[in-house]
Amino acid sequence: MDFRILGPLEVIAGDRALTLGGGRQRKLLAILLLHLNEFVSTERLMEDLWGEQRPDTASKALQGYISQLRKALAPDSLVTRPGGYVLRLAPGELDVDRFEQLVDGAREAEPHVAAEKLREALALWRGPPLADFAYDEFAQSEIARLEERRLVALERRVEADLALGRHAELAGE
Repeated sequence: MDFRILGPLEVIAGDRALTLGGGRQRKLLAILLLHLNEFVSTERLMEDLWGEQRPDTASKALQGYISQLRKALAPDSLVTRPGGYVLRLAPGELDVDRFEQLVDGAREAEPHVAAEKLREALALWRGPPLADFAYDEFAQSEIARLEERRLVALERRVEADLALGRHAELAGE
């Protein structure tokens, strides 16, 4: 599976996008993706999903969203722990992980290799990160962090292209 948050939230299985349900179920998945392979308490999930306007049925609704996500995702990727959940994915299943690996791989590389890796990393972006959740408090710090990382990658790619003498190609940028 391919999980994408460098743009609107998407989950791709093979050659098709999965239907992720309504807004809160999508938001739940986004929260879990931001805490990939980490324990997230049910209390925190309910706080992030409903804030101060939590309904009396929030716990039951959360269990329903978790159940629906389990059906949509790979078996055993969403693990229940006492008091919360852990979303487990293989390395590289999340686009942010692939982006970070490519950017890190370009750090000490020769300009030609660095430019190629950074181009590949930047090509993973399909729009603003977590675009569906631009106004949700739970996503704000990660959106800011990812935007900064994208700008750094872009600057480093331009520097690598300049080092390769691609001045004319960069004039438009």
